[in-house]
Amino acid sequence: MPATLLEHYNVYCKDLKKTVDFYEKYVGLRDGERPPFPFPGAWMYAGEQAVLHLVSDSGRSDHGSGAIDHIALRCTDLRSTLDLLKKDSVPYMLRKVPARPLQQVFVHDPDGIQIEMNFWDEELVEGVSEHRDASAPVFQAAPATA
Repeated sequence: MPATLLEHYNVYCKDLKKTVDFYEKYVGLRDGERPPFPFPGAWMYAGEQAVLHLVSDSGRSDHGSGAIDHIALRCTDLRSTLDLLKKDSVPYMLRKVPARPLQQVFVHDPDGIQIEMNFWDEELVEGVSEHRDASAPVFQAAPATA
């Protein structure tokens, strides 16, 4: 009985609207149909697949990634993604994977979960070179100041 597909992941969020807005605006997921569960939440879709289930007002005090380091999603249009993140002063890291036509953008959602957005076979961003040190960001936007 081998697993054949990761169906979705579930996040307990503090602010449902803020979290839905984040995933729609910065990751490109779509808030879609969800069964009528007796608790607040949302299902976020990539195409026709509900890949992220959000649960709010759960009474849980723990939030964030815990032992999970990050969640990765395949994305498109790297340049527009970077432009939007810069425009909104959203901190991010951009990396080029060695020996692969892959650039990665890392952001944190409103609950501190690290999201990896993978951009395959897109034009190389100027100034990005292959790094062997996976912890070294190519660029990190400065956080917005209040």
